[in-house]
Amino acid sequence: MIHHRPNFHILTGGPGAGKTTVLEALRACGHLCVDEAARAILKEQAAIGGNATHDGDEVRYRDLTLERSIAAFEAVSERSAPVFFDRGIPELRDYAVPEGAQTPPHVAAAIRGYRYAQMVFIFPPWREIYRHDEERKHTFAHAEWVFDVCAAVYRACGYDLVEVPRGPVEDRAAFILAHVENVRPDLPPGKG
Repeated sequence: MIHHRPNFHILTGGPGAGKTTVLEALRACGHLCVDEAARAILKEQAAIGGNATHDGDEVRYRDLTLERSIAAFEAVSERSAPVFFDRGIPELRDYAVPEGAQTPPHVAAAIRGYRYAQMVFIFPPWREIYRHDEERKHTFAHAEWVFDVCAAVYRACGYDLVEVPRGPVEDRAAFILAHVENVRPDLPPGKG
């Protein structure tokens, strides 16, 4: 079964590019927002001394992230107003898959079965705002690599990318909202 939600908008890109900050700005404006599942899992694993992390048991980390992402997708009942997601299921496509191996069938099925808005907002790496924290311990070069991987994955999964320009948080949020308003799923074509 395919669950297509054209009002579910993904914010993606490498770590430290401002996605979460913009998500918080959208939330402050009254929009429904869904936090990144992976970040919550990393906090939980740190609290219990678990190793289902990106530098531990990657397969368990991927599968926990997939489970939480599906649950978050299904939990949102809004069908017309924009909903913003900090990352989406397609990012798990090649995660914890040996080079040359195929995406595991359960991951591929989730990517096919849970479809977001066609337009995905991608945040480019931005050295000036990149910071380490308890969950973000990678280098800026890693952030650049993740950006490239995200771009390739979403294109391969049939999504269109819109790069969010660097700038003040309010401008970035306004940029996203302007694009979303132009393609509102609850309006007939040409009425957005």
